[in-house]
Order: sequence, then C-alpha cells, then structure tokens
Amino acid sequence: MLGFWLTNIGLLAIMVAAALPLFNVFRDGFGYVYAAGAAMLLAGRFLTLPSKDEALRVRRLGRMEVWTALVFAVGAVFIFLPQGAGNDWLAFTMAGGVLTIYTSIMIPRERKKAAEQKMGAKK
Repeated sequence: MLGFWLTNIGLLAIMVAAALPLFNVFRDGFGYVYAAGAAMLLAGRFLTLPSKDEALRVRRLGRMEVWTALVFAVGAVFIFLPQGAGNDWLAFTMAGGVLTIYTSIMIPRERKKAAEQKMGAKK
C-alpha cells in the first residue's frame, strides 16, 4: 500500500515540477520538487514489483516501470547539470511519460488476459 502512495505522489510531483517552469513559477527550485518526485517514484516502483505468481509479461512490464522511474531520475540529474542546454531533462520526462502510459495500459490488459486463460483452464 505504501508503494502505491509513493508512486502516485511521485508522479504528481514530477508533473507539477515539469509545469512550474512553463508558468515561470519557482524556476530556481523546481528541480528539487522534480528530484523528490523521481526518488519517491523509484521507491514506490520497487515496492510494487509484481510477484512471482504473476504472468511473465506482467513481471516484465513491472520491471519496465522501474526503468521508467530511473529515466525520470536521470531527468532529475540533468536539471542540476550546469553544462547542459537546460532542456535535456524535458526529453527524459517525455520518454518516461510515454513509458508510463504504455505500462499503465498494458499491465491491466495482461492481467485480464492471464485471468481469462486461468478461468478457461479450470473449465
């Protein structure tokens, strides 16, 4: 349950932090909000890894979610690097967002498919 809350709060913090520079609000400290969100997301993803009882594809998608959290963490690192152009973190944020959308669609679909196959095998 803790992992669920950490994941959701981390994703919300990343979303809010990514929006702050667009509105010219808190430009000096948005990186700290983003980094805290990425850290919470990473911790939450590790706490909510699928169990061994899940289908193989669901376990792989769960590991993909951990990699997605790492993509957001790399984006947080790029916010604080002085030699970057300053917008490299946006590319990592968009990549992490696309992967998050993909896994959030595919995990329930695969769980449903596995449950249907299990019900079909019982009949």
